[in-house]
Amino acid sequence: MRQVRKNTGLKIFAGLVFAFLLVPLLIIVVTSFGTNSTIQFPIKGFTLEWYGKVFSNESFMDSFILSLEVAFIGTLLAVIVGVPAAYSLARHNVLGRNWIKSFFLSPTIVPGLVVGYALYQFIVIKFQFPIIQGLLLGHFLICLPYVIRVVGSTIEQLDFSIEEVSWTLGCTKLQTFIKVVLPNITSGIFASFMLAFINSFNNIPVSQFLSGPGVTMLPTSLMNYIEYNYDPSVSALSVILMLGTIVLMFVIEKTLGLASIS
Repeated sequence: MRQVRKNTGLKIFAGLVFAFLLVPLLIIVVTSFGTNSTIQFPIKGFTLEWYGKVFSNESFMDSFILSLEVAFIGTLLAVIVGVPAAYSLARHNVLGRNWIKSFFLSPTIVPGLVVGYALYQFIVIKFQFPIIQGLLLGHFLICLPYVIRVVGSTIEQLDFSIEEVSWTLGCTKLQTFIKVVLPNITSGIFASFMLAFINSFNNIPVSQFLSGPGVTMLPTSLMNYIEYNYDPSVSALSVILMLGTIVLMFVIEKTLGLASIS
Protein backbone atom coordinates (compact mmCIF):
# COMPACT_ATOMS: atom_id res chain seq x y z
CA MET A 1 0.00 0.00 0.00
CA ARG A 2 2.85 2.37 0.88
CA GLN A 3 4.54 1.61 -2.45
CA VAL A 4 1.32 2.39 -4.34
CA ARG A 5 0.98 5.72 -2.53
CA LYS A 6 4.62 6.54 -3.29
CA ASN A 7 4.13 5.79 -7.00
CA THR A 8 0.93 7.84 -7.09
CA GLY A 9 2.65 10.76 -5.38
CA LEU A 10 5.55 10.56 -7.81
CA LYS A 11 3.18 10.56 -10.80
CA ILE A 12 1.34 13.60 -9.44
CA PHE A 13 4.62 15.44 -8.85
CA ALA A 14 5.85 14.58 -12.36
CA GLY A 15 2.54 15.75 -13.81
CA LEU A 16 2.83 19.09 -11.99
CA VAL A 17 6.39 19.55 -13.29
CA PHE A 18 5.31 18.84 -16.88
CA ALA A 19 2.35 21.20 -16.47
CA PHE A 20 4.66 23.91 -15.15
CA LEU A 21 6.83 23.53 -18.26
CA LEU A 22 4.14 23.05 -20.90
CA VAL A 23 1.30 25.38 -19.84
CA PRO A 24 3.28 28.61 -20.51
CA LEU A 25 4.20 27.28 -23.96
CA LEU A 26 0.56 26.47 -24.70
CA ILE A 27 -0.45 29.98 -23.60
CA ILE A 28 2.11 31.45 -26.02
CA VAL A 29 0.69 29.34 -28.85
CA VAL A 30 -2.88 30.44 -28.08
CA THR A 31 -2.02 34.15 -27.76
CA SER A 32 -0.34 34.10 -31.20
CA PHE A 33 -3.79 33.72 -32.79
CA GLY A 34 -5.54 36.53 -30.93
CA THR A 35 -7.05 39.51 -32.74
CA ASN A 36 -6.19 42.06 -30.03
CA SER A 37 -3.30 44.45 -30.63
CA THR A 38 -1.67 43.33 -27.37
CA ILE A 39 -0.96 39.89 -25.97
CA GLN A 40 -3.98 38.75 -23.97
CA PHE A 41 -5.17 35.45 -22.56
CA PRO A 42 -7.82 34.24 -23.15
CA ILE A 43 -7.87 35.59 -26.69
CA LYS A 44 -10.75 37.27 -28.51
CA GLY A 45 -11.23 36.12 -32.09
CA PHE A 46 -8.87 34.14 -34.29
CA THR A 47 -6.41 35.39 -36.90
CA LEU A 48 -3.16 34.43 -38.63
CA GLU A 49 -2.29 38.07 -39.20
CA TRP A 50 0.55 38.11 -36.67
CA TYR A 51 2.39 35.29 -38.44
CA GLY A 52 2.26 37.35 -41.62
CA LYS A 53 3.69 40.33 -39.73
CA VAL A 54 6.61 38.23 -38.54
CA PHE A 55 7.61 37.41 -42.12
CA SER A 56 7.00 40.98 -43.28
CA ASN A 57 9.10 42.46 -40.47
CA GLU A 58 12.46 43.24 -42.08
CA SER A 59 14.26 43.42 -38.73
CA PHE A 60 13.08 39.94 -37.75
CA MET A 61 13.97 38.42 -41.12
CA ASP A 62 17.43 40.01 -41.34
CA SER A 63 18.33 39.02 -37.78
CA PHE A 64 16.91 35.52 -38.33
CA ILE A 65 19.11 34.95 -41.39
CA LEU A 66 22.14 36.37 -39.57
CA SER A 67 21.50 34.11 -36.57
CA LEU A 68 21.25 31.07 -38.85
CA GLU A 69 24.50 31.95 -40.60
CA VAL A 70 26.45 32.69 -37.42
CA ALA A 71 25.10 29.63 -35.58
CA PHE A 72 25.80 27.32 -38.53
CA ILE A 73 29.31 28.57 -39.26
CA GLY A 74 30.23 28.80 -35.58
CA THR A 75 28.98 25.27 -34.94
CA LEU A 76 30.70 23.91 -38.05
CA LEU A 77 34.02 25.42 -36.93
CA ALA A 78 33.47 23.99 -33.45
CA VAL A 79 32.96 20.51 -34.95
CA ILE A 80 36.09 20.82 -37.12
CA VAL A 81 38.19 21.80 -34.10
CA GLY A 82 36.31 19.89 -31.42
CA VAL A 83 36.30 16.38 -32.93
CA PRO A 84 40.13 16.05 -33.11
CA ALA A 85 40.40 17.70 -29.68
CA ALA A 86 37.88 15.26 -28.20
CA TYR A 87 39.77 12.34 -29.74
CA SER A 88 43.06 13.51 -28.28
CA LEU A 89 41.56 13.95 -24.82
CA ALA A 90 39.89 10.53 -24.97
CA ARG A 91 42.77 8.49 -26.40
CA HIS A 92 45.96 10.16 -25.20
CA ASN A 93 47.40 10.87 -21.77
CA VAL A 94 47.41 14.62 -22.22
CA LEU A 95 48.96 16.52 -19.34
CA GLY A 96 46.17 17.89 -17.16
CA ARG A 97 43.48 16.07 -19.15
CA ASN A 98 40.87 16.20 -16.39
CA TRP A 99 41.54 19.90 -15.84
CA ILE A 100 41.19 20.55 -19.58
CA LYS A 101 37.87 18.67 -19.68
CA SER A 102 36.59 20.73 -16.77
CA PHE A 103 37.77 23.90 -18.50
CA PHE A 104 35.86 23.05 -21.66
CA LEU A 105 32.76 22.33 -19.57
CA SER A 106 32.96 25.71 -17.79
CA PRO A 107 31.02 27.74 -20.41
CA THR A 108 28.03 25.46 -19.81
CA ILE A 109 28.24 26.06 -16.02
CA VAL A 110 29.19 29.74 -15.75
CA PRO A 111 26.18 32.11 -16.08
CA GLY A 112 25.64 33.26 -19.65
CA LEU A 113 25.90 36.93 -18.65
CA VAL A 114 29.39 36.33 -17.27
CA VAL A 115 30.46 34.43 -20.40
CA GLY A 116 29.06 37.19 -22.62
CA TYR A 117 30.85 39.95 -20.71
CA ALA A 118 34.12 38.01 -20.65
CA LEU A 119 33.95 37.48 -24.42
CA TYR A 120 33.11 41.16 -24.88
CA GLN A 121 36.22 42.17 -22.93
CA PHE A 122 38.37 39.70 -24.83
CA ILE A 123 37.01 40.03 -28.39
CA VAL A 124 35.79 43.62 -28.58
CA ILE A 125 37.80 45.63 -26.04
CA LYS A 126 41.19 43.91 -26.10
CA PHE A 127 41.54 42.64 -29.68
CA GLN A 128 38.91 44.88 -31.36
CA PHE A 129 37.63 42.27 -33.81
CA PRO A 130 35.11 43.43 -36.44
CA ILE A 131 31.50 42.73 -35.41
CA ILE A 132 30.81 39.73 -37.68
CA GLN A 133 34.15 38.08 -36.96
CA GLY A 134 33.65 38.73 -33.25
CA LEU A 135 30.20 37.13 -33.32
CA LEU A 136 31.57 34.08 -35.14
CA LEU A 137 34.43 33.72 -32.66
CA GLY A 138 32.12 34.14 -29.67
CA HIS A 139 29.61 31.57 -30.91
CA PHE A 140 32.43 29.21 -31.87
CA LEU A 141 33.73 29.36 -28.30
CA ILE A 142 30.32 28.66 -26.73
CA CYS A 143 29.69 25.76 -29.17
CA LEU A 144 33.07 24.08 -28.67
CA PRO A 145 32.36 22.65 -25.16
CA TYR A 146 29.22 20.87 -26.37
CA VAL A 147 31.10 19.26 -29.25
CA ILE A 148 34.02 18.14 -27.09
CA ARG A 149 31.85 16.72 -24.34
CA VAL A 150 29.36 14.85 -26.55
CA VAL A 151 31.89 13.57 -29.09
CA GLY A 152 34.37 12.75 -26.32
CA SER A 153 31.86 10.54 -24.51
CA THR A 154 31.06 8.80 -27.82
CA ILE A 155 34.75 8.10 -28.49
CA GLU A 156 35.27 6.76 -24.96
CA GLN A 157 32.50 4.20 -25.60
CA LEU A 158 34.18 3.08 -28.84
CA ASP A 159 36.20 -0.14 -28.45
CA PHE A 160 39.88 0.81 -28.72
CA SER A 161 40.77 -2.64 -30.08
CA ILE A 162 39.10 -1.69 -33.40
CA GLU A 163 41.76 0.97 -33.90
CA GLU A 164 44.55 -1.41 -32.92
CA VAL A 165 43.35 -3.91 -35.52
CA SER A 166 43.40 -1.17 -38.14
CA TRP A 167 46.99 -0.26 -37.24
CA THR A 168 47.96 -3.92 -37.38
CA LEU A 169 46.55 -4.20 -40.90
CA GLY A 170 48.76 -1.35 -42.08
CA CYS A 171 46.68 1.80 -41.69
CA THR A 172 48.31 4.90 -40.30
CA LYS A 173 46.79 6.68 -37.33
CA LEU A 174 45.34 9.34 -39.62
CA GLN A 175 43.83 6.73 -41.95
CA THR A 176 42.41 4.87 -38.96
CA PHE A 177 40.86 8.07 -37.64
CA ILE A 178 39.24 8.85 -41.01
CA LYS A 179 38.20 5.34 -42.09
CA VAL A 180 37.44 3.68 -38.74
CA VAL A 181 36.85 6.22 -35.97
CA LEU A 182 34.81 8.85 -37.81
CA PRO A 183 32.21 6.41 -39.26
CA ASN A 184 31.67 4.96 -35.79
CA ILE A 185 31.14 8.31 -34.07
CA THR A 186 28.92 9.90 -36.72
CA SER A 187 25.89 9.85 -34.43
CA GLY A 188 27.82 11.68 -31.70
CA ILE A 189 29.11 14.28 -34.15
CA PHE A 190 25.64 14.93 -35.56
CA ALA A 191 24.07 15.08 -32.10
CA SER A 192 26.74 17.50 -30.86
CA PHE A 193 26.25 19.67 -33.96
CA MET A 194 22.49 19.91 -33.42
CA LEU A 195 22.85 20.56 -29.68
CA ALA A 196 25.52 23.25 -30.19
CA PHE A 197 23.58 24.84 -33.07
CA ILE A 198 20.39 25.17 -31.03
CA ASN A 199 22.34 26.63 -28.09
CA SER A 200 24.13 29.10 -30.35
CA PHE A 201 20.99 30.18 -32.20
CA ASN A 202 19.07 30.83 -28.97
CA ASN A 203 21.95 32.42 -27.05
CA ILE A 204 21.10 35.90 -25.77
CA PRO A 205 24.01 37.19 -23.60
CA VAL A 206 26.81 36.54 -26.11
CA SER A 207 24.73 37.88 -29.00
CA GLN A 208 23.87 41.06 -27.09
CA PHE A 209 27.42 41.79 -25.96
CA LEU A 210 29.01 41.14 -29.37
CA SER A 211 26.39 42.77 -31.59
CA GLY A 212 26.95 46.26 -32.96
CA PRO A 213 25.43 48.98 -35.15
CA GLY A 214 23.49 47.42 -38.01
CA VAL A 215 24.29 43.88 -36.87
CA THR A 216 21.66 42.30 -34.63
CA MET A 217 21.04 38.64 -33.86
CA LEU A 218 17.47 37.35 -33.60
CA PRO A 219 17.34 37.02 -29.76
CA THR A 220 18.60 40.62 -29.45
CA SER A 221 16.17 41.84 -32.10
CA LEU A 222 13.30 40.13 -30.30
CA MET A 223 14.31 41.65 -26.94
CA ASN A 224 14.53 45.13 -28.50
CA TYR A 225 11.12 44.69 -30.11
CA ILE A 226 9.48 43.62 -26.83
CA GLU A 227 10.88 46.73 -25.15
CA TYR A 228 8.67 48.98 -27.31
CA ASN A 229 5.97 46.61 -28.61
CA TYR A 230 3.88 43.92 -26.98
CA ASP A 231 1.75 42.60 -29.81
CA PRO A 232 1.07 38.91 -30.61
CA SER A 233 3.72 38.89 -33.34
CA VAL A 234 6.16 38.16 -30.51
CA SER A 235 4.13 35.05 -29.65
CA ALA A 236 3.95 34.11 -33.34
CA LEU A 237 7.73 34.33 -33.70
CA SER A 238 8.16 32.25 -30.53
CA VAL A 239 5.83 29.58 -31.95
CA ILE A 240 7.82 29.48 -35.20
CA LEU A 241 11.04 29.00 -33.23
CA MET A 242 9.43 26.24 -31.15
CA LEU A 243 8.27 24.46 -34.30
CA GLY A 244 11.80 24.71 -35.72
CA THR A 245 13.23 23.13 -32.57
CA ILE A 246 10.61 20.36 -32.67
CA VAL A 247 11.50 19.62 -36.28
CA LEU A 248 15.19 19.38 -35.38
CA MET A 249 14.45 17.01 -32.49
CA PHE A 250 12.21 14.95 -34.78
CA VAL A 251 15.07 14.66 -37.30
CA ILE A 252 17.45 13.55 -34.55
CA GLU A 253 14.95 10.99 -33.28
CA LYS A 254 14.32 9.51 -36.73
CA THR A 255 17.95 9.43 -37.80
CA LEU A 256 19.86 8.73 -34.58
CA GLY A 257 17.44 8.28 -31.70
CA LEU A 258 17.19 10.63 -28.73
CA ALA A 259 19.65 8.47 -26.81
CA SER A 260 22.38 9.95 -29.00
CA ILE A 261 22.24 13.31 -27.25
CA SER A 262 22.34 11.94 -23.73
